[in-house]
Amino acid sequence: MKLYTVYVIQSKKTKDLYFGFTTNLSERLKHHNDGINQSTKFGIPWILVYCESYRSEEDARAREKGLKHYGNARTYIKKRIKESLVK
Repeated sequence: MKLYTVYVIQSKKTKDLYFGFTTNLSERLKHHNDGINQSTKFGIPWILVYCESYRSEEDARAREKGLKHYGNARTYIKKRIKESLVK
Protein backbone atom coordinates (compact mmCIF):
# COMPACT_ATOMS: atom_id res chain seq x y z
CA MET A 1 0.00 0.00 0.00
CA LYS A 2 1.32 3.44 -0.95
CA LEU A 3 1.38 6.04 1.81
CA TYR A 4 1.45 9.80 1.39
CA THR A 5 3.34 11.69 4.05
CA VAL A 6 2.98 15.27 5.23
CA TYR A 7 6.10 16.28 7.09
CA VAL A 8 7.65 19.12 9.05
CA ILE A 9 11.38 19.70 8.94
CA GLN A 10 13.37 22.26 10.87
CA SER A 11 16.58 23.98 9.90
CA LYS A 12 19.29 23.50 12.50
CA LYS A 13 20.91 26.63 11.08
CA THR A 14 17.99 29.11 11.08
CA LYS A 15 15.39 27.24 13.21
CA ASP A 16 12.83 27.80 10.41
CA LEU A 17 10.15 25.20 9.76
CA TYR A 18 9.22 23.79 6.36
CA PHE A 19 6.01 21.86 5.67
CA GLY A 20 5.94 19.40 2.79
CA PHE A 21 4.38 16.35 1.14
CA THR A 22 6.01 13.20 -0.26
CA THR A 23 5.67 9.50 -0.95
CA ASN A 24 9.29 8.81 0.04
CA LEU A 25 10.23 10.65 3.22
CA SER A 26 13.86 9.57 3.49
CA GLU A 27 14.59 10.53 -0.13
CA ARG A 28 12.79 13.85 0.25
CA LEU A 29 14.77 14.74 3.39
CA LYS A 30 17.96 13.89 1.51
CA HIS A 31 16.92 16.27 -1.29
CA HIS A 32 16.40 19.06 1.24
CA ASN A 33 19.80 18.46 2.79
CA ASP A 34 21.56 18.14 -0.58
CA GLY A 35 20.30 21.60 -1.58
CA ILE A 36 18.13 20.26 -4.43
CA ASN A 37 15.02 22.07 -3.18
CA GLN A 38 15.34 25.82 -3.85
CA SER A 39 13.00 26.69 -0.97
CA THR A 40 15.16 25.04 1.65
CA LYS A 41 18.75 25.11 0.44
CA PHE A 42 19.46 28.22 2.55
CA GLY A 43 18.72 26.34 5.79
CA ILE A 44 20.83 23.19 5.48
CA PRO A 45 21.00 21.05 7.59
CA TRP A 46 17.34 20.07 8.06
CA ILE A 47 15.96 17.54 10.54
CA LEU A 48 12.60 15.81 10.58
CA VAL A 49 10.50 16.97 13.54
CA TYR A 50 7.02 15.69 12.64
CA CYS A 51 5.13 13.62 10.07
CA GLU A 52 1.66 12.28 9.34
CA SER A 53 0.88 9.50 6.85
CA TYR A 54 -2.27 9.09 4.77
CA ARG A 55 -3.63 6.40 2.47
CA SER A 56 -5.28 9.07 0.34
CA GLU A 57 -3.19 11.49 -1.71
CA GLU A 58 -6.03 14.00 -1.64
CA ASP A 59 -6.17 13.94 2.17
CA ALA A 60 -2.40 14.41 2.41
CA ARG A 61 -2.35 17.29 -0.07
CA ALA A 62 -5.23 19.01 1.73
CA ARG A 63 -3.38 18.69 5.05
CA GLU A 64 -0.16 20.07 3.55
CA LYS A 65 -2.07 23.01 2.06
CA GLY A 66 -3.69 23.67 5.44
CA LEU A 67 -0.33 23.69 7.19
CA LYS A 68 1.33 25.91 4.58
CA HIS A 69 -1.45 28.47 4.24
CA TYR A 70 -3.42 28.66 7.46
CA GLY A 71 -1.81 30.13 10.57
CA ASN A 72 -4.01 28.26 13.03
CA ALA A 73 -2.91 24.88 11.67
CA ARG A 74 0.76 25.89 11.83
CA THR A 75 0.34 27.23 15.37
CA TYR A 76 -1.36 24.02 16.48
CA ILE A 77 1.48 21.86 15.10
CA LYS A 78 4.12 24.09 16.69
CA LYS A 79 2.42 23.77 20.09
CA ARG A 80 1.98 20.04 19.65
CA ILE A 81 5.66 19.43 18.88
CA LYS A 82 7.28 22.19 20.94
CA GLU A 83 9.58 19.78 22.80
CA SER A 84 10.75 18.23 19.51
CA LEU A 85 11.90 21.53 18.01
CA VAL A 86 15.52 22.65 17.97
CA LYS A 87 15.95 25.47 20.42
